[in-house]
Amino acid sequence: MDLIVHSLYSNKEVFLRELVSNASDALDKLRYLSVTDPDLLKDGPELDIRIQTDKDNGIITITDSGIGMTRQELVDSLGTIASSGTAKFLKTLKESQEANVDSNLIGQFGVGFYSAFLVSDKVAVSTKSPKSEQQYVWEAEAESNSYTIREETDPEKLIPRGTRLTLYLKRDDKGFAHPERIQKLLKNYSQFVSFPIYTWQEKGFTKEVTNPSSSLWLLEWNLAYAGHSLIF
Repeated sequence: MDLIVHSLYSNKEVFLRELVSNASDALDKLRYLSVTDPDLLKDGPELDIRIQTDKDNGIITITDSGIGMTRQELVDSLGTIASSGTAKFLKTLKESQEANVDSNLIGQFGVGFYSAFLVSDKVAVSTKSPKSEQQYVWEAEAESNSYTIREETDPEKLIPRGTRLTLYLKRDDKGFAHPERIQKLLKNYSQFVSFPIYTWQEKGFTKEVTNPSSSLWLLEWNLAYAGHSLIF
């Protein structure tokens, strides 16, 4: 795992770009499919990406409200690097170009996913597809050649739809879990993402930051509670 990841990427900072791109692809796929199947949006019409950081423990959580994955899709997408990574993507791209079809490239979750291990000792992928009643969790460690998949049974960790990535950062990379670092990386690498990206702020006031040269907008919000609900 470590050898393959570092042979594909030389700059650790690109992990966030790759994971945000995957989240954007999942949202694109949901939007595309919902044109003919509006019921896919029954669990919520909001299409966005939310990034939460825990700088004390070195954890980053990236959640999208996109198409999500069934258990079988988890196996197919993340089961092996050979079936989910660059080789399959390039093969699919070539076949699609020859057939003048591009819709099957939307939402290829595995492409770029393994960049998460550039900075993480462990990665958990919790995902819920509108085609499944169950939510499943895929987990793997950087130094392991195996993974586990289980059903999510904790009510507090259930999501209506989409995918939540939890990155448990390596000791030397815990600096990536600072909110300011995340915002800087988003502005540097993800400025053309067409969906809202929300980031956590521990304190301060809510403000909107607009980049006139792109469609990206970031909305910072306070980590504040009213009962058990977040105030946006």
